[in-house]
Amino acid sequence: MSNLCVAHRGFSSTAPENTMAAFQLAMEQPYVTWIELDVQLSRDGVPVVIHDFSFNRTTNGEGLVRETNWSDIQKLDAGSWKSRAYAGERVPALSEVLDSCKGKVRLNIELKTQGDMYPGLPAAVIEEVRKRNMQDEVVFTSFEPAALTESKKLAPEITTGLIIDARPGDLLARLRQLQCGFLSIGYTNVDKSLMREMKNDGIQVMAWTVDDKIIMKRLAVIDPELMLCTNRPDAWDQALQKSSNRA
Repeated sequence: MSNLCVAHRGFSSTAPENTMAAFQLAMEQPYVTWIELDVQLSRDGVPVVIHDFSFNRTTNGEGLVRETNWSDIQKLDAGSWKSRAYAGERVPALSEVLDSCKGKVRLNIELKTQGDMYPGLPAAVIEEVRKRNMQDEVVFTSFEPAALTESKKLAPEITTGLIIDARPGDLLARLRQLQCGFLSIGYTNVDKSLMREMKNDGIQVMAWTVDDKIIMKRLAVIDPELMLCTNRPDAWDQALQKSSNRA
């Protein structure tokens, strides 16, 4: 299958992002081969799956993730903001997501941090992944180069990838310096020359975040190995699968 479908924060157009409901719904689609999710640390060091640094947007709580203990995070409602049907969905621990996804889909785990906000984040995530022997089922990505450097130092066997929404002239040099085998890049920066340069260096490329079927088709034409990250896996299916199935 070409242009692998990556469900961004799960099937997040329908279910509340970064919840077990969104991940389960994504896994129910046979064409979803990867799920992207975000990980931070609770105050007491538990890796939790949430995008924003605060709880305000996606839960009924408020305050910062890093200042809140896991026992309090577990009490939050992370579903009602999306729809009443998802009332009571929780903020999952990374351990729960790994357990449910093992052997079913691969995971793009974004280490959600800035500067030295979470010094223990790579180590805590690596511990959970190694505990389940899932090193070959995940990649670690981050906007923060220091998090990638630390991950590679602690777990050279796990593929890492830089997240960027630009295309600086020294991009390949940066990736080599960070020992990245993966690139997560804003889709507007993708063209044939980028794909050629990255593939020649053995770097897997994922374009984010694409919800428009016409843009998906345009990206697919650039290169079949370009992964497409989307909030709408159903749109990916309509754009890329159903047309080829009819042929």
